Order: sequence, then structure tokens, then C-alpha cells
Amino acid sequence: MAENNIPHRLYLHENEIPAKWYNLRAGMKEQPDPMLLPDGTLAREEHLYPVFCKELAHQELDATTEYVDIPKEVIDIYKVYRPAPLCRAYDLEEYLGTPAKIYYKFEGNNTSGSHKLNSAVAQAYYAKAEGLKGITTETGAGQWGTALSEAARYFGLDLVVYMVKVSAEQKPFRKIMMETFEAKVLASPSDTTNVGRAILESDPDNSGSLGTAISEAIEVAVTTEGYRYVLGSVLNQVLLHQSIIGLESELALKRLGEYPDVVIGCAGGGSNLGGLIAPFMRDKIAGKNDIRVVAVEPASCPSFTRGKYAYDFCDTGKTTPLARMYTLGSGFKPSANHAGGLRYHGMSPILSKLYHDGYMEAIAVEQSSVFEAAKLFARLETILPAPESSHAIKATIDEALKCKETGEAKTILFGLTGTGYFDLNAYDQYNKGTMTDHIPTDEDLEKSLADLPQIGI
Repeated sequence: MAENNIPHRLYLHENEIPAKWYNLRAGMKEQPDPMLLPDGTLAREEHLYPVFCKELAHQELDATTEYVDIPKEVIDIYKVYRPAPLCRAYDLEEYLGTPAKIYYKFEGNNTSGSHKLNSAVAQAYYAKAEGLKGITTETGAGQWGTALSEAARYFGLDLVVYMVKVSAEQKPFRKIMMETFEAKVLASPSDTTNVGRAILESDPDNSGSLGTAISEAIEVAVTTEGYRYVLGSVLNQVLLHQSIIGLESELALKRLGEYPDVVIGCAGGGSNLGGLIAPFMRDKIAGKNDIRVVAVEPASCPSFTRGKYAYDFCDTGKTTPLARMYTLGSGFKPSANHAGGLRYHGMSPILSKLYHDGYMEAIAVEQSSVFEAAKLFARLETILPAPESSHAIKATIDEALKCKETGEAKTILFGLTGTGYFDLNAYDQYNKGTMTDHIPTDEDLEKSLADLPQIGI
């Protein structure tokens, strides 16, 4: 039951959509280490032009502009599905018997079913503004590919999507969604690129990884006239666009007279978490709050909790510039579990720096416990969450139960990044008791980490 007339869902007016994105790097006391070329030299903006749109290359390296204007054409599309609601999980609170107040920012109210559309619209807009014919990308669980297929079609761009093979097999309906918006979807590794063919030759049964799909998408982009590559997570530009999540959350909580004590988000590459925490981390760095920020990653792909803070390639084919981040090694092969979009080998350089400097915490959780939390949330809150989002739900439940033990009435905010309606095979496995957990051994990680570039050591 709602208390003190605080609604279950608070919707801001469309005129309250922020007009600017917030660039978290501009408020950081120490900057993430710069991007490097494979030979160790500093990557300049023009070095990125063959891969990225010029404006996106600029945003990628811009560490000084605090607020960036959102183009009118982007805001016009945002108004179709934003502002996204801020929700109070009253029934979950009652079930847990916790004095904690649990809020979540729900990003699933659009056709793609996730937060990914926030950056997809922006990147497609900049590609169209540059006069490009098409774009290429990768996708893990399919949310990014779905979002970008919508955005590309809106702006009249061709789109080629390399989808991690195991996800393409687990989530065929995502492929159908992308094709409905006229995207060309290929399971990765594929036989359409040099990188893909080389991987398949050495490992014909390779189930794929985001790093491999990135390599294939980049290869096509740089060898096709009028095309550029776009990425759905990890990069600084993506976290910039996703700051719309945190800025709306801040405004909605302010209207309720609330401010979070703990902010929790799932962590794969970092786009959702970085966007959610942006204004709250801004205040924390400035000494205006002492909130806890908790990144939750799958135990099967534990970049933060078991990775190394080092320069690494962003793709398996080692064609990209190098970023310093928490990484498991670009050759790390994640298990074919249902963490979906959280299978990337590395973590956002911005979040990696914040974690390294002690501004954030990180935990890793196993997928069976994640689906236990997801099923409970679905029964109580009537939204079937994506497996990725459910990592944050699991950590939120644990935090709320700690509050029950201590009697602390903390305010918890977590990111519900999207819906799980294309993940029913995973829910079916959990319901039937056939789901298994996989945790890489130290030997597994040592093998992939041994291949890190010997740069910045």
C-alpha cells in the first residue's frame, strides 16, 4: 500500500525530459587513462574517424564538457517513450518485511524492451547527420540490436548486426524483431568476415562472444563505403547518452523528497549502471553525499571482481584501440549462460576508474540465485525482468534484508533495465530445475589474462 500518497509509479511530464546529457568524466577528480593505439601511442580524435561518426568520436574523447545538448531530433523520439517511470516496489518491501524503501527506474516501456534505445537513437541520429548510408554493430542478448534496428529504420539507415551465436540460438525472437525493422542479422562468429572465419577454422563450435561480434562488425564498417560502427555499451559516449536515466531519476526522487542511500545496477559493459549513477556520482565526487554504489555482475563473467585493471583490446580480433579497464582478457570465452548482455570481457573505462579509486563496490552473483530473485519480483511487481536487470534485483533484495536485520530504513534505488519476455527459455530452465551455474576457474582466467597487451604495465 502506498504511504503518504507516494505513488507506485511517478511519471514526469514530457516537457521535463532533460535537455542535456551529463558527462560524468567532467566531474571526476582523476580522469580514466587515455585510449591508446595498438602501438601504445595516444589515440586522437581523428584516429577514430574510420570507425565512428565524427561527433561520436568527439564525445568519446571529450572529458571537459560537463553538459552536452541533446539534439531536438533525439528529444522528439525520446518523447515517444520517455520520461521513464520511477517506481516504488511496495509489494516487494512488504514481502521482505524490510524498513527499506525500494525504488526502481523502469526502462522497459518501449518496443526494444530496454534502456538501450536511449543511446541507439542518439548514435543513429549522428550517423544520419553525417550523411552515412549504414551502420554496423554487435549484440549480446539482443536488446541493443533491437533498439538500434528501430533507430536505424527511423532515420533511414541500413544496419548489419552481428549477434553472439549462443544468444541467437537462445533468443530467436530477438532476431525476428530486428529483421522486422529490416536489419540484417548474422550469428557470430560467422563466415562473412576474416575474423569470423579464422575463429571458426580453429574452433568450429565456438559459441561466440561480444568481443568476437565487435571484431566482425568493425571489420565490415571499415571496409564498406558509407558505413560506420556503433557500440551499445562500455564506451564513454554511450554512458553520456545513458545519463538521461540518472537525470530523470534524480528529478523524480527530488519531487518525492527522497535521495538514495544505495544505488544498485547490473554491470556488463557499464551503460545502464553508468547512466543510472551519473548525477549521484557527480554529487559523491563533489563531497555532497556518501551514497554506496554497487555494481552487480554475473559470476560467470566477473570483470570487476576477478579481472585485472589493465590496457586491453575492446574486441577479440584485436583491431580496436586499447582502453584501460577491468578486464578478463579480450580472448575470454564466457559460458553459454543466460547473463546475456553481461557477457562482455571488460568494463567501461569510466566505471573501472571509479571502482579502482574506491567510489564504487562490486559483487558477483550466480545465475540460479538471480532467477530466484527475478521470479519473486515478477510475482510481486507484475513485471517480468530481463536476466541482466535481475542481477540488480538480487542485490537489492539482499540489501533490503540487511536493513531488516539492522532496522535501518535506507532508500535503495536500482535500475530495471528491461523486460524478460524474450528470455522465457531461461525462465523455463529455472522453473524445471535444469539451470546450472558456471564460475570460471582461476586457471581459466589466468589463461585469458596472460594474453593482455604489454602496454602500460
